[in-house]
Amino acid sequence: MLLNFVFVIDKDDLGKRTKEFEYVKLMAQFYKKWVMDTFSIDVEVQCDEMVAHRQGLLSRLDTSVLLEDHRSRGKNTFHFYLCHFRPLWTDCPCEGYYAENFAMILWQKPKDEDDILFLAQKNCTVVSHELSHEFLRQNKVKKQSDIVHDAWSKHVFGGLPFEQYGKNFEKTSTNPYFLTIDTSGFR
Repeated sequence: MLLNFVFVIDKDDLGKRTKEFEYVKLMAQFYKKWVMDTFSIDVEVQCDEMVAHRQGLLSRLDTSVLLEDHRSRGKNTFHFYLCHFRPLWTDCPCEGYYAENFAMILWQKPKDEDDILFLAQKNCTVVSHELSHEFLRQNKVKKQSDIVHDAWSKHVFGGLPFEQYGKNFEKTSTNPYFLTIDTSGFR
């Protein structure tokens, strides 16, 4: 299975968010390992940039445009869009949306381009949330939505720490490079 991360950026930001895209490429490799370790599913990963041109109010880039892009790229590829806008509708308690072989999140831009911890806390965690939905669904886990949302609520409201991983993709207790949802309740 191919998991394609698509970093959606404004045309005006083209060339200005290179460090974030480098993080996305490394994050994709991390999630290749994480998905195998957590869900026993082997995925190949790919990263692309999608440039969003300024459009009028009635022709804005939104979820329906991304779904059309997903269909045109091939519905059998899992496309994960990292967007500069929120999904119009979601049933997730985070800024994300998923459907079969499709996911999108609001990718938050750090104030300091070298702030890896911000990228891990604000973006990587939400990516793991949406990936958990899809891969639990693929593994035919009943009530997967409840399982993922219960874990998320424990993180947000109960003080449960996110799982921490270093740049080498191994668990760590210091200097996390990637943070994910706690998967101990998924087994």
